[in-house]
Amino acid sequence: MQTLPRFEQQYPIIGPALVAVADWWRRRSVVRESLTDFDACDPAERRRIAGDVGLSASELQALACRGPDAADLLPRRMAVLRLDPKKIGRTDSRVLQDLQRVCALCDSKRRCAKDLAHKPRDAVWEQYCPNSGTLGALQAAYPSHP
Repeated sequence: MQTLPRFEQQYPIIGPALVAVADWWRRRSVVRESLTDFDACDPAERRRIAGDVGLSASELQALACRGPDAADLLPRRMAVLRLDPKKIGRTDSRVLQDLQRVCALCDSKRRCAKDLAHKPRDAVWEQYCPNSGTLGALQAAYPSHP
């Protein structure tokens, strides 16, 4: 049986755009389902859940709106800075959780993704990243060895 080439190869002009839209729609659907589950919770239960993870109920709702991949740029930035999230998580789990929360709520994701893709070592990210101070402190606390 002959296999068909990937959609992007069959339709090189519009294929990548359609795949991107489909991926966006899937992610949006996951967020909608999460929000429906979250909205179904009793307000007291929401406050309890938020307290369990060290957030306010409004912060938890804002994070739920951002979706499950909202902090995906953080490990990439940490890799550029030669910081090991697993090591930091073992020794400073609250700091790592705070980094993830701040990254997830950041409004500069598009710029950050572009900078990580095209000029990851350029220090311009420090001007807009709300985690830049914490990441700088972690670099001092966890010096890397080339």
